[in-house]
Amino acid sequence: MIPRYTRPEMSRLWSPEHRFRIWLDIELSACEAMAEGGMVPLADREALERTFQGFVFGPAEVARIEEIERTVKHDVIAFLTFLEERGGPAARHLHRGMTSSDVLDTCLAVQLKEASSILVADLDRVMAAVKRRALEHRRTPMIGRSHGIHAEPTTFGLKLCGFYAAWARRREALLRAQGAVAVGKISGAVGTYAALDPRVEAQVMKKLGLSGAEPAATQVVARDRHAEFFCALAVTGAVLEQQATEVRHLQRTEVREVEEPFTPGQKGSSAMPHKRNPILSENLTGLSRLLRGYAVAALEDVALWHERDISHSSVERVIAPDATSALDFALSRFAGLIEDLRVYPERMRENLELTGGLYDAGRVLLALVEKGLPRQEGYVLVQRNAMKVWEEKVDFRTALKRDREVGKVLSPEEIDACFDLGHHLREVDTIFRRVLGE
Repeated sequence: MIPRYTRPEMSRLWSPEHRFRIWLDIELSACEAMAEGGMVPLADREALERTFQGFVFGPAEVARIEEIERTVKHDVIAFLTFLEERGGPAARHLHRGMTSSDVLDTCLAVQLKEASSILVADLDRVMAAVKRRALEHRRTPMIGRSHGIHAEPTTFGLKLCGFYAAWARRREALLRAQGAVAVGKISGAVGTYAALDPRVEAQVMKKLGLSGAEPAATQVVARDRHAEFFCALAVTGAVLEQQATEVRHLQRTEVREVEEPFTPGQKGSSAMPHKRNPILSENLTGLSRLLRGYAVAALEDVALWHERDISHSSVERVIAPDATSALDFALSRFAGLIEDLRVYPERMRENLELTGGLYDAGRVLLALVEKGLPRQEGYVLVQRNAMKVWEEKVDFRTALKRDREVGKVLSPEEIDACFDLGHHLREVDTIFRRVLGE
């Protein structure tokens, strides 16, 4: 991922220095388990421990490994050659009975687990921000919209309650995906343990803090696990886009019920000094499109030839750092957006009353039905008076009171009783308790 959309912690996780350190941890953990099982001389294992304990890969070490790779054209062999240069004769025991995918897939499992832990922390920040603003605006009334058209009243807090519920689901899904992908293998070529003991694998997985080992690996860990992970990221991105799109709509000049933070010195347009554009939300929409594309690429990786091929390798080297970095950046940006979102309750109230109570048409219909009028007849009466609001510029309540057929069923007082904002909001606390426990 380009630096513009990469935060430092996630960048460090995908750096070659960190990757090589994980590779070394895998090799040393396997060697230790083999020594305990009598497959590697204990003295050699101890020599390797003395040489590499606390070893730090810096730019010089990375450069040397890359130099070797330019000759051998194989990243793991280049890495092992480097270890043999540094570790001496004892390093011959590293990688005993293992294949490259034992290192690569197990390392990827560690990195994806670490990355998802960062993402879960991001989600916790998002949820905390959304919850705080939802409670703040629990009873801030606004018009609800369907098809972009005024429907019935809701509150801005209820809208954010829905946001929160979605994030709670995404957090659970991400944790499930983390468990699915935090799986490695130390089972050798085509996964048969021909030169290994399964107990070595179990010990390595435990030491690395992974969920476990692939129970029936081929030469690689099954890629449906990774597809599940990247699909979880994509759905998280879809929720981001849904909520960012809502902010964009509510910020439109004609609506202007909320507005992204606009900081001192910020400029919205090179040509139009008056512009304050929803650029944060638009940026989130774009990043979400990338996440969906990464998910498609991960799905394509599931079908490998026989016990393995490497068609997935180039894909994962791109999408693993890019997808996790993009989502990390996006979640952080969204959390900041919600934390500092400008909310305009007065404008919400103005828009709510824009149609002169037209949002209570449904209540009038129910009142007519409760008086015994057939529903479809009542619908026609209410609809024709609702249309007068648009066509004759008359107040909806006034139009109803002037309608003789409506007057035969409902008194003026009964019509007035249909126009009660509190009726629409009477279960707000019920929904908040259900979602937030508040």
